Amino acid sequence: MLISVGSLTAMGVVLGGLLGAAAKFLAVEENPLEEELKAMLPGSQCGQCGYVGCAQAAAALARGEAQVTLCPPGGKSVVEALAKKLGVTTDFSEVEEKAPEYAVIDEDLCIGCTRCLKECSVDAIVGANKLMHTIITEDCHGCAKCFKVCPTEAIKMCRIPETLGSWHWDKPEEHSIH
Repeated sequence: MLISVGSLTAMGVVLGGLLGAAAKFLAVEENPLEEELKAMLPGSQCGQCGYVGCAQAAAALARGEAQVTLCPPGGKSVVEALAKKLGVTTDFSEVEEKAPEYAVIDEDLCIGCTRCLKECSVDAIVGANKLMHTIITEDCHGCAKCFKVCPTEAIKMCRIPETLGSWHWDKPEEHSIH
């Protein structure tokens, strides 16, 4: 019994040491610009930009393969921050500034087709096949992908109401003194 325990312990120590050494010597260095760009993006992982998540979008931005206007949920402020970080100029006419939204399902119109379930990247939709669905509004990030695929138009996008907790002063404009 002691021989078995001792041999397993020795194997664990040797293999653990080999894995630790491999992790150190075979580590791939990441681009620090990618991490900075990823931190600037909203992090909702909605896929509206055409990439799987914000990390892939940041990598494409760092490589110069994507426009700084790629993130619809980020709006004008994210576009400005990305353009400043990357040192590029951009046309803000393509950027649509919209208020935060969430999806709501009209339960009388829902037929339970589950198309919206497949599109939701944050699992904010609860329901089953051929049964009514509903949306957990606290989890919905307003990407509107479910809205686009609903065949009965049971889903509508609603603006998040402005409350005392969510209201904020606009940042003052910078004026240069000559």
